[in-house]
Amino acid sequence: VGGLEGEFIFSGRLDNLCMSYISLRALLDSTPNAAALADESSVRCVALFDHEECGSCSAQGAGSSVMSELVRRVSVLLADGREPSQVHVQACRNSFLVSADMAHALHPNYSDKHEPGHQVKFHQGVVVKHNANQRYATNSVSATLFRELGQMAGVPTQEFVVRSDMGCGSTIGPSLAADMSVRTVDVGIPQLSMHSVREMCGTDDVEYSYRHFLQVFRSFTALDKRL
Repeated sequence: VGGLEGEFIFSGRLDNLCMSYISLRALLDSTPNAAALADESSVRCVALFDHEECGSCSAQGAGSSVMSELVRRVSVLLADGREPSQVHVQACRNSFLVSADMAHALHPNYSDKHEPGHQVKFHQGVVVKHNANQRYATNSVSATLFRELGQMAGVPTQEFVVRSDMGCGSTIGPSLAADMSVRTVDVGIPQLSMHSVREMCGTDDVEYSYRHFLQVFRSFTALDKRL
């Protein structure tokens, strides 16, 4: 932790250990005891994959069948006399996937590389990523759900769109969304020096993301029914 007021985190592999940690911490804290799940009709889950940076095509990568197999096997256990294949399809349609991967913050030396209206900054909350070419899986429905949950948690969100004349990175979100037909939003907290030995992000954004994800686990089911 560094900066004049301890406002930055410097570390290697923030991409994507930071989002992995926040996701797990939020899941654990959302279920401190059995009573916390008394009114929960959904299954809360975190999936962490290897090899995202080199294509995800491995037995333990997001390109494998692990995620769909997990949902299918849980569906069989919860079928309760119904046709498991139909329960599986309904489970996918009713689910909400938050694909969490770090985002590129505005670099002061390369501000021209960003869209003027989508300059991602430190200490301003989780970034919702959009791309018309489906490099990110976010759509209007999933973005609205995620923003509403952020408002419920009292935390800010930011929007990111890459410049139309520049290439765009991607995440495992689009492949999982296509494989499972599940509502998906691509998000992440801002960082600089991605993939370097000394990456950098803001301490406030870690707190914002934790509170946002905690709200996703606690309140998505009720919000989805209401909307």
